[in-house]
Amino acid sequence: MLILLGVSACAANAFLDAPNDQPVSAKFRGTEWSDDIGEQDIPLTARVVTTRMAKMPWGTIFKVEFTDLKSRAEKQREIRPDYFIVTDDRIVLLNEEDNDAAAKKISALDKPPEFESNNIYGIISGSFEHQEGEWKTTINLKGALCIYKANHPSGHFKKIVWKKGIGLVEYASGYGAHADGYRLKRT
Repeated sequence: MLILLGVSACAANAFLDAPNDQPVSAKFRGTEWSDDIGEQDIPLTARVVTTRMAKMPWGTIFKVEFTDLKSRAEKQREIRPDYFIVTDDRIVLLNEEDNDAAAKKISALDKPPEFESNNIYGIISGSFEHQEGEWKTTINLKGALCIYKANHPSGHFKKIVWKKGIGLVEYASGYGAHADGYRLKRT
């Protein structure tokens, strides 16, 4: 079932915002694991660069990139950039084949597009639950944090934590029962 949500037309979100288009960089540390690495998790570091791609009267589009990933794993991990459409009350994943082209198209709109529930990654009030197939997503607020968690019974998961006035502070993803994944936290 497809559920579409509208949004209001003010555009300031305390969890993901920027005063200008200058990229903002932060160091993240954590661990990674995979069947190739062995039984022990190993240290992983990254630089996360958040860039405002477009600003509209109703919202903003951000690109969050993971650069300078370093660990002692033989095969270096790659984390694809995420694009987020941010309104005053939502952070929504832009999940298109060509996110750069989609961002340009969306930034030209007079009002925000309708969002699918499974692409909502942040809220500013209340709580949010959504289930699609066996994937269960919850978003909860705890003090200054907005915590997104998506889980599948197979062991697949994704966790993203946003902090008011800061932005992204934790990003984790895993596949299978500890078959492959990583957890990064802002330092």
